[in-house]
Amino acid sequence: MQSGLGLAPIPPARKPAVAGRGKRAYLRGMAKNSFHSGEGPSQRQLRVGELIRRTLSDILNRGDIHDPDLNRMSITVGEVRCSPDLKVATAYVMPLMGSVPVTDAIAALARNKAELRHRIGAAMTLKYTPDLRFRPDETFDRLDETRRLFSDPAVQRDLAQDGSAEDEDE
Repeated sequence: MQSGLGLAPIPPARKPAVAGRGKRAYLRGMAKNSFHSGEGPSQRQLRVGELIRRTLSDILNRGDIHDPDLNRMSITVGEVRCSPDLKVATAYVMPLMGSVPVTDAIAALARNKAELRHRIGAAMTLKYTPDLRFRPDETFDRLDETRRLFSDPAVQRDLAQDGSAEDEDE
């Protein structure tokens, strides 16, 4: 297409190309999750896990499940961890005051997993209700081990030395 002034035609506008990367290479450089970097769970995983923990605790405390064995147990839900895609939730549970063995409590929860999942889904507004998995909560065992380590005389001596060194710095 020639204009009457003798100028060359203007080529059509194109998207900038990146050498050696093919079509739509300009889209590949975008971050998939620009707000979460590093290790550990995202804010959404933590938030959903806490909501599931509260909901599961409420369901177990009210005795809404149609299993008399499970309703007789007092179960504490210590933590719920969600997978990155929020499709799997692992609940860490422990019978209250050691009233029943942990394996019996986990077996009862696993038997009623479908009903628990249904009730959690009804109480929450998630697109997908995560699949529930139950594991023993070992937080209290680790707490006892930590207390035992801090009561060790060698550790007490080291802590006393660190405290006196900080006092000298001030």
